[in-house]
Amino acid sequence: MGWTIMFLKKRLGMNNFWKKRLHSFQYAFSGISTLFRETPNARIHSAMTIAAVLLGFLLSISRTEWLAIIVVIGLVLALEAVNSSIETLADLVSKERNQSIKKLKDLAAAGVLLAAVVALTVGLSEGFILVFIILWVRD
Repeated sequence: MGWTIMFLKKRLGMNNFWKKRLHSFQYAFSGISTLFRETPNARIHSAMTIAAVLLGFLLSISRTEWLAIIVVIGLVLALEAVNSSIETLADLVSKERNQSIKKLKDLAAAGVLLAAVVALTVGLSEGFILVFIILWVRD
């Protein structure tokens, strides 16, 4: 009888483990929702993402090119989420001007900018920007 109770306790503990994992995904999706609802730059990155994907289909890019595009899109959006969370936390810590907080925010923003430059470089190498400009000027 003792082994049955032990087994059930372990089994319930395992269920708790999976419940906690499910909650962690719910928190992550809530964060993604907050990112796009409350962060103007994330919406700009989303517009660029849509443009890149549409151009990818238009240009019939290769799997390798898709992989490069997907990686840089993910990198930019992930860093935007980290940057936004750092800015939110810094604003919570101090509303006053603080040189250390300014440096922290600047460094986080620099990370997003560097990723965006890499994404732009990948886009240029795929001819996306040229096609985008041609389509824009033609209209």
